[in-house]
Amino acid sequence: MLKQADGPDIGQIAIDGGITLRRMLVRGSALRRTALLLHGFPETVHAWTGISLALADDHDVHSFDWPGFGFSSRPPIDRFAYAPADYARVLKGYIEAAGIDRTKLTIYATDIGALPALLLALDEPDIARCLIVGDFAPFNRPALMWQNLQALKSKPSSDHVRAAMNAGRDEILQNTFFRGLPKEAHYDVPQAFRDDMASAWSRDGMTVVDAFYHYYASFTRDQDHFEANLARLKTPVKVVWGSDDLYITKDMGAELAERVGAELNVLAGVGHYPHLQAPEQTIAEIRAASR
Repeated sequence: MLKQADGPDIGQIAIDGGITLRRMLVRGSALRRTALLLHGFPETVHAWTGISLALADDHDVHSFDWPGFGFSSRPPIDRFAYAPADYARVLKGYIEAAGIDRTKLTIYATDIGALPALLLALDEPDIARCLIVGDFAPFNRPALMWQNLQALKSKPSSDHVRAAMNAGRDEILQNTFFRGLPKEAHYDVPQAFRDDMASAWSRDGMTVVDAFYHYYASFTRDQDHFEANLARLKTPVKVVWGSDDLYITKDMGAELAERVGAELNVLAGVGHYPHLQAPEQTIAEIRAASR
């Protein structure tokens, strides 16, 4: 069982560009460090509730819904592109608006949250003491990705996947977290988290699938930019990956770790969502990086 602290503070915070983010904050009773937890598709801040409470004995713990997800803003595409580079600016805006001390900050970023964190670190190497990233696609290696994700990278296949995913909301919310895992490896997804994802699925004329689709529309461009500028990455990085990740294989993580000189931790028997399947491991990774 994860150790429980006082309940989280969930509210809204405005950043530049007219964007408002729903954020969750758990303040540590004996604060020494700060953690910022960045979710993936189709998640919301409630993916981090248990981990946030467990870390609160020695961390302030922040998380927020990305634009297009949860109860953050969903601006029209002509105002916000939902690309990884745009999310990097959102991340910077949140850190500034929340008044986070970068010298005490560890960022744990998974799935769609990881490339934005690394893109920001290219330009601002002091963005955090350490970045922990995993289960995402830093490089344009479609062969290492699940077929549907490959198809999202270009038209016309991306439009077909978008339509199918929008039509399959219930199936996605039911099965996304367990794909590629044997039945005995399935784990509990808290009902409050499931309910939050369901209630936030479609808002202001945009679904979370639409946001994901727009993210992928510029994904290759931003992957290529990151790879071309790897030599500029100076922020300490650790790579954590599920050995049984169906969506993006561990080979992607191994290449990233080798090329940036980062420690790689492959978690045996774990899928695409280590923070949900093995939260104690996530807590240990953050505490180790914060020392």
